[in-house]
Amino acid sequence: MDRAKAEKIKSGRRKLNRNLATKIKESLTSVLPITIIVLILHFTITPMPLGTLALFLVGSFLLILGMGLFTLGADMSMMPMGENIGSSMTKSRNLTLLIVVSLIIGIMITIAEPDLQVLASQVPGVPNMVLILTVAIGVGIFLVVALLRIVFQISLRLLLIIFYVAVFILGTFVSPDYLSVAFDSGGVTTGPMTVPFILALGIGVAAVRGGKSSQDDSFGLVALCSIGPIMAVMLLGIFYDAGTAAATESAAVAVHSFSDLFAQFGHAFPEYFKEVALALLPIIAFFMIFQFIFLKLPKSQIIKMVVGLGYTFIGLVLFLTGVNVGFLPIGNYLGETLGASGYSWILIPLGAIMGFFVVMAEPAVHVLNKQVEEITVGAISRRSMLLSLSIGVAVSVALAMIRVLTSLSIWYFILPGYAIAIVLSFLVPKVFTAIAFDSGGVASGPMTATFLLPFAMGASAAVGGNVMTDAFGLVAMVAMTPLITIQIMGLVYKIKTTRAPETLPEAIDAAALENEDEIIDM
Repeated sequence: MDRAKAEKIKSGRRKLNRNLATKIKESLTSVLPITIIVLILHFTITPMPLGTLALFLVGSFLLILGMGLFTLGADMSMMPMGENIGSSMTKSRNLTLLIVVSLIIGIMITIAEPDLQVLASQVPGVPNMVLILTVAIGVGIFLVVALLRIVFQISLRLLLIIFYVAVFILGTFVSPDYLSVAFDSGGVTTGPMTVPFILALGIGVAAVRGGKSSQDDSFGLVALCSIGPIMAVMLLGIFYDAGTAAATESAAVAVHSFSDLFAQFGHAFPEYFKEVALALLPIIAFFMIFQFIFLKLPKSQIIKMVVGLGYTFIGLVLFLTGVNVGFLPIGNYLGETLGASGYSWILIPLGAIMGFFVVMAEPAVHVLNKQVEEITVGAISRRSMLLSLSIGVAVSVALAMIRVLTSLSIWYFILPGYAIAIVLSFLVPKVFTAIAFDSGGVASGPMTATFLLPFAMGASAAVGGNVMTDAFGLVAMVAMTPLITIQIMGLVYKIKTTRAPETLPEAIDAAALENEDEIIDM
């Protein structure tokens, strides 16, 4: 019996190692393109100090390793935790419990979000914790709304129209210097910490409620949770004047030796170790209380989740250290150098290229794509999702660079973009609308906040623009364009399957079409 148990443990370890190797390989594939782009720029038009380049390369290595560990940990811990809590709350049929628990989860998980802390540190005029708590409360309230939508089967399209109209009306009362920050806040809240948990929570609630629309209802939580922070920060902006302070810049640190290089990462590791620990502990404590009172999951499942949380913890520490020490200063340096050059127009095509590849390095993007492929039984493949997101983000970063160079108001981009997205929602299957609006929040994660936003800030400062109105808003642009590209993918799907008797939800339920992946993969 002991021998059989030992073999089972060995088999489990081998499987875990294979999964980890697969995740790291995926991370390498995701991070390598942006690393190559930076190296090409270094050897051609924007040579960097060797110490700065060394910081970037070490940061890339930590990013690859950290993303691999994090995504494996999310599969083992965050997703099962969210699904179990969601299904348990729904089974209890206690509406008060659902509201209270989802509000607490929304607030706690958002405070733990790494890219929100990155954004808060770059916004002047408002204390970091005030901004973080405001955003967290906004997410908590709208997570309650999103779960109640599933329970009561309220149309996602209707809620999106109502809330975005409210956002745009409220935005007219907000200072222009603060407007872009408010829209950015909606994008950064849905990152590597919140997405796995929130997606799984929705799947758990939708699975218990059941019905023909359960697959559609599994998505849309991230979309609604992205609106809450925008409205909350707009309200905050009425009381705080962000224009009274200058935006902070992330200058590259001088590194002259290996000791300087190791010192930079050595100082950062304990800081992010503490930061991630403080962020994860309340979530773990809450889950253990929920497990003791309601779930009562078997010991083997709890052990697996604990191991997964360990991977999540280590992965996030490595990821945050890599992006903040290696990527954030490089982004600012490249933007400032190119903006000050005589060919600042190159920011537009270069921004598009970087946007196309940066989205591949977002951890939450891979979590969403995997979830979409599983829920739709391959009808919407990971590859088609990633391609649509990459195209959307490429367009958005190019538009953001146009804003940097021309100082055009963000209203000229946000209003038409969301109007097109809402119109498309009437033309495509409901599941595509839900996935599209989720994708918008997911695409704007820590890589956007720590590389592309500093890139825009450096460029804006170099061309003599207003960083608060011209550079901020990039995250919001990245969150907007996938709403259009994913729904266009849905429109293509609808046109191609007009002759087929099955609708997408029916095809998903039956899993009868063998060529669904080819149809949707354009």
